[in-house]
Amino acid sequence: MIFARNAAMSFNRLADHRIDTLNPRTRKREIPIGKVSLKSAMIFVWINSIAFIACTWFINPICFYLSPLALVLILAYSYTKRFTALSHFVLGLGLSLAPIGAYLSVSGQFHYLPVLYAFTVLTWVAGFDIIYALQDEYFDKENALHSIPVVLGGSKALRFSEMLHILSATTLLLAGYLAVFGWIYFLACFIFIALLFYQHRLVKPDELSKINLAFFTTNGIASMLFAFLMILDLWLHL
Repeated sequence: MIFARNAAMSFNRLADHRIDTLNPRTRKREIPIGKVSLKSAMIFVWINSIAFIACTWFINPICFYLSPLALVLILAYSYTKRFTALSHFVLGLGLSLAPIGAYLSVSGQFHYLPVLYAFTVLTWVAGFDIIYALQDEYFDKENALHSIPVVLGGSKALRFSEMLHILSATTLLLAGYLAVFGWIYFLACFIFIALLFYQHRLVKPDELSKINLAFFTTNGIASMLFAFLMILDLWLHL
């Protein structure tokens, strides 16, 4: 996970370094200001990509054989906003591989349950990435970049994000019901959904100052609390 994330984040900075230089919001990132060279960033991408694939060799054959596909998907996302407003969903799809990959790592076989969690992650990530993209709506329009806010406008993009998060919450509850989790799991769902609702209360089309609080802080707290309570539920039912 660490190597894949390092590779994806650094490759994204490489792919977007010219765009980041033009965008007032991102022009002070490490590559545009010369703090990190393009060569150093590329070496970092290669080291982490190779380490990611190497790690999967020690898990099981199916994870190893699928690792290049996963890597290509999370790296390719960086170019999608150049030609499609569905880039948010490509990001969500890349991160949605996590629950499937985790299940394959442990069991070595496919199952419908991690697919439900993958759909939860896909709609959750796409929803909050749309919120994050509101910051660049006008810059993206001026530079022929694509996003849901560019296509729909700020207000409708927020409504679309809400719909995605409703889907995410519904699938999360369905997965718990089908897996027959205990009450602690559903407490985790309640907290997670409440924080999603709070996230949408923080951001308005004409008030974007709290996007970082919604995007980074709220999502970080939601995911960590959910993980802790879900693990606790599983541990109590062993």
